[in-house]
Amino acid sequence: MVRGNGLSDAYAATLTRMKAQKGNKSVLGLKVLMLVLYSGRPLRAEELRHALGVEVGSLDLDPENIPALRTLMASCLGLVTIEASSSTVRLVHFTLQEHLFSNPTLFRNPHSTIAEICLTYLNYRSVCDLSPTLDSAPITMPLLEYASCYWGKHARMGMTENAKTLALRLLDRFDEHISAQLLLLRYKSERAQFSPYFSGAEGPMRFTGLHGASFLGIVELLPSVLEMKKWDLNQSDCTGCTALIWAAIKGYEGVVRVLSEREDINPDQTDTKYGQTPLCWAAEKGNEGVVRTLLEREDVNPDQVDTGERTPLWWAAMKGHEGVVKALLEREDVNPNRVDDNYGQTPLSWAAEKGYEGVVRIFLERKDLNPNQADTESGRTPLLWAAKAGHEGVVKILFGREDVNPNQADTFCGQTPLSWAAENGHEGVVRIFLERKDVDLNLVDTYYGRTPLSWAARGGCVAVVRLLLEREDVKPNQADIKSGRTPLSWAAGHGHVAVVKILLERQDVSTTVLDHKSRTPLTLALSKGHHEIVKILRENANSRTTDRVV
Repeated sequence: MVRGNGLSDAYAATLTRMKAQKGNKSVLGLKVLMLVLYSGRPLRAEELRHALGVEVGSLDLDPENIPALRTLMASCLGLVTIEASSSTVRLVHFTLQEHLFSNPTLFRNPHSTIAEICLTYLNYRSVCDLSPTLDSAPITMPLLEYASCYWGKHARMGMTENAKTLALRLLDRFDEHISAQLLLLRYKSERAQFSPYFSGAEGPMRFTGLHGASFLGIVELLPSVLEMKKWDLNQSDCTGCTALIWAAIKGYEGVVRVLSEREDINPDQTDTKYGQTPLCWAAEKGNEGVVRTLLEREDVNPDQVDTGERTPLWWAAMKGHEGVVKALLEREDVNPNRVDDNYGQTPLSWAAEKGYEGVVRIFLERKDLNPNQADTESGRTPLLWAAKAGHEGVVKILFGREDVNPNQADTFCGQTPLSWAAENGHEGVVRIFLERKDVDLNLVDTYYGRTPLSWAARGGCVAVVRLLLEREDVKPNQADIKSGRTPLSWAAGHGHVAVVKILLERQDVSTTVLDHKSRTPLTLALSKGHHEIVKILRENANSRTTDRVV
């Protein structure tokens, strides 16, 4: 087995011996393998022991049913092992997992069996008596955290009538149960910004069984849950979310369909923290199926904004969800030019900045879209954002529209898209711009008065400087307005040796232009201690003009 020979035969022989064990060892060994193989995460030894001690349907855990660790390990005949560092129980080798999965008749309905174990544990009277405000499971109940967070996953993959009965019993008092608290705390720990906020201080108040079934996505349970009580389907829970919002966030299309078919539900009910509708949440998370299901309702507002004036289309574009963007833009009542409240950017602007080529292409198919619409904070167009970030593909796609203005400068400092691309050293983007005849490569920004060549020289962008100098219409000696420094002056003062050499390859580049402080490129290099540049400039000075240095 160590050499990897005959593993399948060895596993089969070991399983045969396991089944032939006397007493309860055979059942115990197979149950251990099932729990280890199908658990949602690796189980710790104490979690496994408690799971094996559960008698499905009982009201209390009998400590005598919990097998000793030595007993359960012996029953597996070496097929499982315990990691010393984490105390987790694992299969002895990854090939054993492959072997077990290749024998589907070995375990019957494993997920529903595990769901029944977890739900029985959660319905124990000792568990139900725990305070729902606890932020962790008591050490005496090691299976509680796993059962709380994974019973739904197992139930989705295998639901029996017995599991359904146990689940409904739990959901009937879910907003007062510690399992709801542990479930939400785990969700909080795994999610970043812009997820529903949950503090846990007051417990899972108003996180009802309806919210829980929607959160967990168990569509088979939903009809029974809806009949359990007279629910307010638009009620917000402790996180500020409705049941429909949770299903939209988690991407459970079946649950969304069941809920959205109810006449007493408001499909545009927002959460209380971010003001996002179910459609907005689904768009942000990229749940295309949910988006299309919600859009089937005629009374859904596809353009409703959240507290930051962000529409579902804005969220989908900002996250790069092509399918969702396409679905939303199929609606004529969606405004593709609507800006957000923070930066005043359109959805297209965000997609261009992020480099989502597919999303940008979809937007440009809309005739009512303004491709030159600048944001309200800095006055940058989608083309400028793409050029600044170096997204060559997006720039090419935008140039596919004849009405895109390649020279439109921002209002922040008056830089053009080419200027930003040059400053940031995006050679590919600069090359695309230079292929167009309508691009003015000598346009200066309004704040510093620098040309794209000056920006590239100042930043030491060798490839961009070389590209720009290949154009005969570039002005290599144009000084900026604010400091009077030429591209050569900027390169010399910042110590960019390669740029200085490239600039001096052009015979029309002057080495004697004075800036506003009466400094030549040579005196600047001297003052900064750039000795190699000083040497290069002195060698070139004789062939061009006289440069006096004290």
